[in-house]
Amino acid sequence: MGDELRAFPVHMGKAKCAVDLGDGSERGEYVNQDYILQTLGRPHRSISLMYCYYPLDEGWPGRASVVHAKSDVSFAWDYPYDDYFTYKGGLNGNTEGEPFNYMRDVRKHGQDVTLTLTIDPHVSDGHLIAIAKDLRPFGRMMLRINHECTGDWFSFTKRSSYKEIGEFYSHFCKILKEYAPNVKTILCTGGVEEGKTEIEKEDCFAQAVRDTDMWSIDKYFALHWGWPYDVAERGGKSHSRGDIRDIYEYTKRAFERFRELNGGVAKPMMMSELNADGDVTGPYDQVKMVQEFCDLIQKENAVWFTNFSMYQFRDRGRLGLEIEDPNNAEVGVAQPLLSAYKKIIHEEYFCPQMAQKNEEISLPVRLRWGGAEDADGLAIPVHFEGNPHFCELYFEDETNLMIELNGRWFYRSPKVKVIDLMSAFFEKPLAGACDLTIKIFAPPESGENDLNAEDGLLNTYTVLEKLPRLRVRFEPVEI
Repeated sequence: MGDELRAFPVHMGKAKCAVDLGDGSERGEYVNQDYILQTLGRPHRSISLMYCYYPLDEGWPGRASVVHAKSDVSFAWDYPYDDYFTYKGGLNGNTEGEPFNYMRDVRKHGQDVTLTLTIDPHVSDGHLIAIAKDLRPFGRMMLRINHECTGDWFSFTKRSSYKEIGEFYSHFCKILKEYAPNVKTILCTGGVEEGKTEIEKEDCFAQAVRDTDMWSIDKYFALHWGWPYDVAERGGKSHSRGDIRDIYEYTKRAFERFRELNGGVAKPMMMSELNADGDVTGPYDQVKMVQEFCDLIQKENAVWFTNFSMYQFRDRGRLGLEIEDPNNAEVGVAQPLLSAYKKIIHEEYFCPQMAQKNEEISLPVRLRWGGAEDADGLAIPVHFEGNPHFCELYFEDETNLMIELNGRWFYRSPKVKVIDLMSAFFEKPLAGACDLTIKIFAPPESGENDLNAEDGLLNTYTVLEKLPRLRVRFEPVEI
């Protein structure tokens, strides 16, 4: 099979509920997107990266736990500034290192970027404008500024009043709309407790609710906030476990109040950090709680709830799909949650919607990449006589591609000539003859947009001169 392949336009749009994934934080290192894709079998809508920006502080840009190491630390945030990886851009910085190298990796693998950034509210506009300019080339990304802003643990809450933090948020939103309109902002506050009608510290953040592009809360089903300085045991005071229905209603009340504050107009509503801490639940109840919440979202057809972000892929504690091997940080130990989560994100409710047209395309064709929720690609119908023994795509060009077959996604970097598609059938073998579709999309090869293009702030384009050649065999080479 090869030359007879035909292609049709296909559009990738939003899922009913999109899924994002945290990758690296104060609790774990960044894991490359090739490994995550091979492990989970599909890209996410967005990958969440967590950084901080305190450029006026002594020791910056060193990581807080390194440059301010001390023996009497008893809480994860017990440092002069937040113990996230440090944002190396901004005023007098550059975009060669973190987080930009990871942002490029995320985007070339067909995913958007969500950058969580805690920022000193006292930095000048020059710093904020520099950050905005840093983010211009990265397409339809999201920026979560000073998250969990109604709490008291992050450094920015100890340096300013909540009123000042709310005003800072709104001010930064205005700067981004002027200098980086491709970036959508996420406001992350506390929700609405049962019996109450307002979000936490509403008078300080009501204007930010209106100025932001998206709304969010962080709500763990179970959490051991004393990690890693104590061990969670029954009767302890450094952990908690909630009820899934209560958490769902807490989140819904927050959305409804956000909407009221915004004059009745809804905006995207999400959970930017979601999980059940295995330190509290153990590995089996961790699965039950995450599964129960995802089942509830579907059962309720919660169209108001647009997405959640699983925190996180690999963790040094028990808040990851994998636990970092203490002997080797580059090795992850898969938890039962990983296989359960993999099944969840392959359910139709959480997958991007595909719309195929019946107008056959002629080559060459220009593919458009707007982002993980807005991309135009190709659909190539293929008839399979049965479950294949060999299934490969051969390329003659050098294009950066994401490829989907039978629910499994593959990444093709420009220099790779052959992609083996057989893993699309290992977990979902074909029971007999059937028709499937190979879908091809072209995210930016460099991970950045060409800002010189007319609509380069939001879109990238790739010209595909010819289709790849498909090799399918339905029995071993020799019998």
